[in-house]
Amino acid sequence: QVQLVESGGGSVQVGGSLRLSCKASRSTFSNYGMGWFRQASGKEREFVAAVSWDAIRTYYADSVKGRFTISRDNAKVTVYLQMNSLKPEDTAVYYCAAETGGLGTPQSKYDYWGQGTQVTVSS
Repeated sequence: QVQLVESGGGSVQVGGSLRLSCKASRSTFSNYGMGWFRQASGKEREFVAAVSWDAIRTYYADSVKGRFTISRDNAKVTVYLQMNSLKPEDTAVYYCAAETGGLGTPQSKYDYWGQGTQVTVSS
């Protein structure tokens, strides 16, 4: 079992920045690829970004490419999501998740999920 705890959410104005963190409960964190997902009110949860276990490869949804950056620090068992140039449509609950299937693993195949952190972007 791996427990994931997100933090760093909050309210920000359009064009602002936030950095989300997701801390894992186990040192085996480095065995897992990590992803960030989000769910806006009334919508399905969607993929945002993913990073391979070794932090070498990353993958982004088109909607956040160039604005968001995913990274990880295996020594700190933490994955980050730096979000810049935020837009109202980025408002959602953001979840981190862990997988062993490799980059490109579908959402349904992620093994562990955090509880989520709310991000609200207002104009």
